[in-house]
Amino acid sequence: MPLPNVVASSDQIMQCMEVWGGNQPVESTVTMPGLDAWVYSRPYLQADGGGDVYYASSCATGRIARLLLADVSGHGSAVCDIAGVLRSLMRSHVNRLSQQSFVREMNRQFTALSADGCFATAIVNTFFAPTNRLTLCNAGHPAPLLFRAKAAQWSLLKPIDKSSPNQDQGIWNLPLGIEDMGDYEQFAVEMEIGDVVLCYSDSLIEARDVSGNMLGESGLLAIAQPIRGDEPSHLIGHLLKTIADRNSGNLADDDVTVLMFRANGNGERVPMRRRLIAPFKTMRGALRSLRNREALPLPDLNLTNIGGAFFGPLNSAWSSRKKQR
Repeated sequence: MPLPNVVASSDQIMQCMEVWGGNQPVESTVTMPGLDAWVYSRPYLQADGGGDVYYASSCATGRIARLLLADVSGHGSAVCDIAGVLRSLMRSHVNRLSQQSFVREMNRQFTALSADGCFATAIVNTFFAPTNRLTLCNAGHPAPLLFRAKAAQWSLLKPIDKSSPNQDQGIWNLPLGIEDMGDYEQFAVEMEIGDVVLCYSDSLIEARDVSGNMLGESGLLAIAQPIRGDEPSHLIGHLLKTIADRNSGNLADDDVTVLMFRANGNGERVPMRRRLIAPFKTMRGALRSLRNREALPLPDLNLTNIGGAFFGPLNSAWSSRKKQR
């Protein structure tokens, strides 16, 4: 089954303090310090907006990139309103290295909307370019796929051991809006140049194989395994076509979104000019937030985030924090 065109493909070069994304149809390449990203989103029935919401942001120094994929229950104007709320949250947390408060605020928003039957699953990724460290939070969403360039192999990206003392203890794998208590669990991996992470909406794992059985995460992993991760510009199209060809109804009855990113090694050093103008960009963002009555986009007050912006060796302190592999 051929995949329909979404929109003309485009390239997006992220600027510092920028938030990009939404819930509209898109096929785009997104470049930011440390990462190259590819986004494909096709709402159900070719609608102007779907229930899948995707965002990317870059902080004032370009060291912190955040990528969000959320699958919101429902479609239409209600999801567009939620997409606007998520954009505001992305903007107010754009300079924060820790993503815990961002996820906490998302959960509070959806808990407030739960009486109207609005819930969401989400995968939140925060990439720290100086150390190539990726922190993830999974709120009831399908597990991303991880391609390790050196091994040329795909795997499911999950915490290795839920009971490990190296994992932050908190809510795990629960959709947003179910309960407003505690923090969601975070886990981290160190990416190397060429490694790829692929996040996706549940339409991919709910697709059927030739026998009519649901693929699930393991079935999707098996389909991805022979696909080369070192050619990411064609990877999404190849993956979706392979799934669509397995069964005539695949990918036709729901939104289809893939958010994929690759470590490129270009963000390990912050140019002096970017360091010097970062405070002014933050101030300009703060003034915009005041006008829009949003929370200020202030950085979290830790040595890595504040000091590392001006003294590079301090960035390594974030690598020494809890990590998985």
